[in-house]
Amino acid sequence: MSGNGFRLGLAISSYEWLAAISLIIVAVFFMPVYLKNRIFTMPQFLKTRYNETVAMVMAIFWIFLYIFVNLTSILYLGTLAINNLTGGENFHIIMIGLAAFALLITLGGMKVIGYTDVIQVIVLVAGGLITTYIALTVVSEKFGLGKDALAGFNQLLTSAPEHFTLFFVQPPPGSTQQEINNYASLPGLAMLVAGMWIANLNYWGCNQYITQRALGADLKTARTGILFSAFLKLLMPVLVVLPGIAAYVLYQQGELQTQMLTDGMFREDNAYSAVIGFLPTGLRGLSMAALTAAIVASLAGKANSISTIYTLDIYKKYFNKISSEKKMVWMGRMVVIVSLLIALVVNWNDSLGIGGKGGFEFIQKYTGYISPAIFPVFLLGFFWKKTTSKGAIAGIIGGLLLAVLFDKFLPGIAGNETFLYTAYPTGNGGFEIPFLIQMGWVFLFTTLLIVIVSLLDVAGREKGNALEVDTTLFRLSKQHWFLIAVILLITVALYVRFW
Repeated sequence: MSGNGFRLGLAISSYEWLAAISLIIVAVFFMPVYLKNRIFTMPQFLKTRYNETVAMVMAIFWIFLYIFVNLTSILYLGTLAINNLTGGENFHIIMIGLAAFALLITLGGMKVIGYTDVIQVIVLVAGGLITTYIALTVVSEKFGLGKDALAGFNQLLTSAPEHFTLFFVQPPPGSTQQEINNYASLPGLAMLVAGMWIANLNYWGCNQYITQRALGADLKTARTGILFSAFLKLLMPVLVVLPGIAAYVLYQQGELQTQMLTDGMFREDNAYSAVIGFLPTGLRGLSMAALTAAIVASLAGKANSISTIYTLDIYKKYFNKISSEKKMVWMGRMVVIVSLLIALVVNWNDSLGIGGKGGFEFIQKYTGYISPAIFPVFLLGFFWKKTTSKGAIAGIIGGLLLAVLFDKFLPGIAGNETFLYTAYPTGNGGFEIPFLIQMGWVFLFTTLLIVIVSLLDVAGREKGNALEVDTTLFRLSKQHWFLIAVILLITVALYVRFW
C-alpha cells in the first residue's frame, strides 16, 4: 500500500476507509449469524447452509487462493522490504528465513499467533507513527523549512497536489499511459459502487484468515474487537500511505534513487523500506523487527488458515474420516510445510509477477477473481432463505468463469467501449477493463445467476438448510452505537476534506 501511495497517492486510502465501514457491517450483521450457528470455519458455514459439495468446492478454491495469491505475495513483499533494509544482497536467504520463522510460529497454534499479532500491532502502530513523523521532517528539511513535520506535510500538499485526491477522473483522449494506469487501478467514483465494497466485505466477513480471530469469542467481545480494528483502518493511511507520498516527493527531488531499486529495477514497493532508512539506527532496528514480526505473523496466520481448511474440510471428510486428533495435528503441520515450500518455489524468480504493478494491486486483482463469486453465496446464504445448493455451485463456478471472461477475453470479443465498461490500453498493445469495474459486474451477474437457479430449483428449496438467524442479536449496546457513530463521522470528515 505504501508503494501504491508512491504511485497513486491518497486515493489508495479508499481501501482502508471503506474497510472501516465494512467492518461495521461485519460486526453488526455477520458475526451474530456465525456465532449463533457455531461456525468456526468458512467451509463449515457453507456445509451448514448448503451442503458438503458446496463446502468442498469452496475449500479447494480458498486453498489455491490463499497459497498462490496471499501466502506468496506476503512472503515476496516481506522479503523485498527486509532485503532492502539490510542492503539488498540476500533476497533468497531472507525469504527462506522468513518462511522458516513463520513455520515455527504456525506450529504453536492460534494462541501463539494471537499473542504475536497483539505485540506486533502495538509496535507497528507506534513505529509507524514515528516513521511518518520522521519522513515528514526529512521532507521539511529538504525544502529548507527546518525540522517541522507539519511543514513537511504542507510541502507534500504543495509539491504533489495530484497525490491528495481521492478520485481519479476518467482519462480523456491524449492522456499519458501513467494517467490511464492510475485510473485503471482506481476508477474514480465507479469503484465505490463496484468492486471495492465487494473486496472489503468479502475479505473482512467471509475470509477464514480474518474471521478465525473473532469466531472463538462471545458476540460482545467479537464486536468490540472488530470495531476497534475499524479505528485502526482509519489510521492506516497515516502510517503507510503518507510515507509513500513522502518517498515520491523526495524521489522527485533526487533522493532515494538507489533505495527504490532492486537488482537494478525500479520497484514502487520499495517506498516504505526506503523511508525507514531515514530512522536513527536504534529505531531502524526496532522498525525492522516490527516489520519482520508483522510479516511472520501474517504468514503464520495464512498458513494456519490453509492448514485448518485442509485438515477439517477436506482430509477428515474425504480421506480419513476416522482420523485421530493427533494424526490431524500432524497432517496440519505437513500442510503448513508444503504450503510454505510452494510459496518459496513460486517466489524464487517472482514467477507470478508480484513485483509488476505492485504487490497490493496484485493481491486485490487476483483475489478479485474469487471475491465476486464467493460473496454472493455468503450474502444470499445469510439473508435469502430460498438460496439453494445448486444456485450456490452455479454461482461459484459461473462467477469464476465470468471473472476470467471479463479480465482476459471480453474486450477482444465485444470491443473496448460498451454500455457495461470501457477497456483501456495497458501500454503493451493490449486493453484491459479496470479490475474493480470487472468485480462489480461479475458480482451482479453472479448474484442474478444464483437467484435464477435457486428459483428454478424447487426440490432444492424444499430441502434447504436455512441458518438460524436471531434478529435480537442484531441489536447493539450504547457503547457499540457510540463507536460506530465516531467511525462514520471520521470517515465522512476525511472524504469531505480530500474529495
